[in-house]
Amino acid sequence: MAPLKIGYLLPTRDQAVRGDHEPKQLVDQARRAESLGLDSVWAGDSPVTRPRADPMLLLAAVAVATRRITLGTAVLLPALRHPILLAHQLATLDQLSGGRLIAGMGGGFPIPATEAQFAAVGVDFRRRISRLEESIEAMRRLWSAEEVSFTGRHFDFRDVRLAPAPARPGGPPIWLAGSGEPALRRVARLADGWLPYPPSVHEYARDLAVVRQETVRPLTPALYATLCLDEDSERARERLRTSIERYYNAPLEAVETIQAMFAGTPYEAAGWVNAYTAAGARHVVIRLATDDHHAGLEEFADRVLPLIHAEGRR
Repeated sequence: MAPLKIGYLLPTRDQAVRGDHEPKQLVDQARRAESLGLDSVWAGDSPVTRPRADPMLLLAAVAVATRRITLGTAVLLPALRHPILLAHQLATLDQLSGGRLIAGMGGGFPIPATEAQFAAVGVDFRRRISRLEESIEAMRRLWSAEEVSFTGRHFDFRDVRLAPAPARPGGPPIWLAGSGEPALRRVARLADGWLPYPPSVHEYARDLAVVRQETVRPLTPALYATLCLDEDSERARERLRTSIERYYNAPLEAVETIQAMFAGTPYEAAGWVNAYTAAGARHVVIRLATDDHHAGLEEFADRVLPLIHAEGRR
């Protein structure tokens, strides 16, 4: 079994909703996550729906400021971009990081705000999935360091060679989000990793079984999960509500039917995460619901991370 890894979502959106737009704080937070023993740091992508710092520019700065930690996008929306430009950016970022990049990708959740984001950049939202799939095929060809051509429904180019090539042959691993039968088949067919956020361990185990049955390549089962830590469970629940409703502009009760999230004590939180790792998750990306991300990261690393790793070593 692959070793368990724990990652941390940089609070790009949380910082933006507070009106704080200083990206150097995020780079410092990534450096701190590395020093505390986290395995990866991640940045989300949503230029219009939920505005925040650009994930690739931010991770480029993080790549230079860190030495060991894996960098990931959670998740990037390739359908908003042309695959030549995106492949070029990701290849350069993989070089900057010395091959530490994971390209987490998704199609975009079907809500009006996301549709408006696609409309703003002139992309048909209804075609986002076929654009995603085509982009993955085109980028993997472009990462070959050879001169390549491509013809698809959305993109058509001839005799293109990108430089620099990614640090790793074939480019960074691509992890896909998603649940439901079509998305799971897409993960099995195209991805190197699966980064979902199902709200129950049962759903996670069920969907992972589908992916494993259909997969055609080695695949890392991951999980994107939100934690709110407090010694008072009721207070943790209210703090989670404040954070989620500010982040998504939607009721907590609606969001938690879709996403994996937990509010409670550090000990309880570790047990909740460990239930997912027992179900097969090997790389867990933690988003912290807190007003003080510096203190929150310290608390997670000091009081939750050791309990997760202790269970993972059994």
